[in-house]
Amino acid sequence: MLDALLRRGTSQLRVAAALAALSLTLTIAACTKSPVPVASVADATPAASAPTPVSTKPIADGVPRIVDSSDGVHIEYHVYGKGAPVLVLVHGWSSDSNYWNAQVRELKAQYTVVTVDLAGHGASGRNRTDWTMERFADDVVAAVQALHDPKVILIGHSMGGPVVIEAARKLQEQTIAVIGVDTLKSLGSPRQASSAQLAAMEKNFIGATRDMVDKMFTAHADPVLKRRIMDDMSMGPPEVGIAAIRAMATMDVAAAVQAVSVPIVLINSDLGGATDTARLKKVAPNIRVVTLKGLGHFLMMEDPKTFNATLQSELKRLTP
Repeated sequence: MLDALLRRGTSQLRVAAALAALSLTLTIAACTKSPVPVASVADATPAASAPTPVSTKPIADGVPRIVDSSDGVHIEYHVYGKGAPVLVLVHGWSSDSNYWNAQVRELKAQYTVVTVDLAGHGASGRNRTDWTMERFADDVVAAVQALHDPKVILIGHSMGGPVVIEAARKLQEQTIAVIGVDTLKSLGSPRQASSAQLAAMEKNFIGATRDMVDKMFTAHADPVLKRRIMDDMSMGPPEVGIAAIRAMATMDVAAAVQAVSVPIVLINSDLGGATDTARLKKVAPNIRVVTLKGLGHFLMMEDPKTFNATLQSELKRLTP
């Protein structure tokens, strides 16, 4: 029996040894087997892939665009509609391009319309120390040149009036005409001192601005619109607003106007009295004045229907 047990043990040991050897052989084979190749990023890319085509899809109306002004300040502008000439709408002091919303909706059906946020206003940059009308005009010129130098009619409200006059001088033959909106009323008359106004703004910009804007409306103006504009303009950056008023007070507007040879149309309100057309024509015979009665300084917002009809009529005169 002992011999049988020994033989059985020996047989089991041989089987175990054989299994161990087989396992070792399989392990070595698995380790030495060539791995399945994995496709790399380079392998997945065609050897001569074509460049990604540039989209030719037109930019949607009103999408913000940015261009650098002459001093590197980024200027935001918007383009609407299509057609010629290009109408460039420039806002006034301490406001922005949204003040033209009621005009853009109508004008873009027939013209290409451009609205510009001047430096220090709206979404444009403030990294500037020279807040003169000439520098603001550079902002307008930059936006126009970004459109491949089209023929333009420059339309400016309030402070935008002297700004577009300066821009017309810079754009020269590209400018077909200039339209001012409640602006240049004092052209050719003695300049009123603004030291008291500046002092009040330096002391309390918000309060002084609200007081000033309050006087720009008639007694029957829409109180909601009036409040909205007062709030908006008084929240502008004081360093920009004060410097811009000081620059307007020292600008030789008459000389700038006389340097512009294209037609100049003023669509003014009669707030504070009608514009003295005879006096203006002594400075620049190419000026035409249209008066909208019963409206305040923001006539394009106070009565868009009347203002738009007047503007369209003048545009037809200028572009027969």
